[in-house]
Amino acid sequence: MKNLLDRFMGYVRNDTMPDEESSTCPSTERQLRFAEKIAGELRSIGMTEVCLDSNGYVMATLPATDDKNSTVIGFIAHMDTSPEAPSANVRPLIHEKYNGNDIILNAEKNITLSVNDFPEIKNYKGQTIITSDGLTLLGADDKAGIAEIVTAMETLIKHHELSHGKIRVGFTPDEEIGRGADKFDVAAFGADYAYTIDGGEIGELEYENFNAASAVIKIGGRNVHPGTAKGQMINSILLSQRVNSLLPENEKPEFTTGHEGFFHLFDIRGSVEETTMKYIIRDHDLERFNLRKKQIEDAASKVRSENNGAQIDVVIRDQYYNMKEIIENHYHIIEKAITAFRQAGVEPKIKPVRGGTDGARLSYMGLPCPNIFTGGHNYHGRFEYIPLESMSKAVEVIINISTAKER
Repeated sequence: MKNLLDRFMGYVRNDTMPDEESSTCPSTERQLRFAEKIAGELRSIGMTEVCLDSNGYVMATLPATDDKNSTVIGFIAHMDTSPEAPSANVRPLIHEKYNGNDIILNAEKNITLSVNDFPEIKNYKGQTIITSDGLTLLGADDKAGIAEIVTAMETLIKHHELSHGKIRVGFTPDEEIGRGADKFDVAAFGADYAYTIDGGEIGELEYENFNAASAVIKIGGRNVHPGTAKGQMINSILLSQRVNSLLPENEKPEFTTGHEGFFHLFDIRGSVEETTMKYIIRDHDLERFNLRKKQIEDAASKVRSENNGAQIDVVIRDQYYNMKEIIENHYHIIEKAITAFRQAGVEPKIKPVRGGTDGARLSYMGLPCPNIFTGGHNYHGRFEYIPLESMSKAVEVIINISTAKER
């Protein structure tokens, strides 16, 4: 596991945060610099056809050792980290033989990974836990996936007795801002199917995800002196509060689980004269998903009519769709993964993704692509952690899938 640990520790020290406001691909230069490092490492371990294109996508090939196996399998992970938490100057910490108690991440700042807040960490007593120092995220989402794929490829290269067909690997930028598949060249990738290594805790196997959209609401107001404001002022901040109040109270991320969808107001900025609200809209069911988009439009329309035609503009954009519709027609790739899990001593936990992966969009682009665990927990925040043993099992699963005989 040392190669896996060293590789991962090196990766997370690279800041790869994307920028949603940027129109370039990748959205940040720092992602491109990391992509260059990954491409160089793939060459160094013996991968062929290593390509880094101008958009920051990395692809490479592990040639087949089994001439009878014509199926091409792909493994994909993303290089960027969530913009929801600091990602510069990540200082990963290794906690060997975890004792089952709270983990002090930063004594000076009194930051603790508490078993009361995150009781599932006790499941990893005795294992090696990797965290940040509490000042940043860790970046296991998805640098753990990259480390696991590269380590699996290195293992296959070193062990010639492990027979396999042609394997393609791909690493994408900007997944965390919904653009990871935008410029992914499915034809050039050339796989019959693929797996994203981008899930959470050990055992997760996912082929059902949210239908997803973004909504941006811009509200115009009018500012006048408050002493003479009667009948004149239009306070856009208060109008934004009214719009939000018209959405279902309990259909928010903090109140939902499983297949339950939600509206998530994740950013609001404004003044009396102008306020901008940003939502994400999620639902596994397509009919309910479309209804949610209409509820946003209806809320804006009602507030507009209540306030003499106040300026309220709504822009809704679909981001990705539920890949279940595609994967169910290729269910053998799920069966193959289940077998690979069990060969590694890992019982599959098949459940819907309460989020999205590059695989969701890639599935609709002609590359069926379910999602496999990386082993991490508490993604997108300062309390992110990952057990090294879970990462090692992910490597084993990738190898098992790669070496399985096609039917």
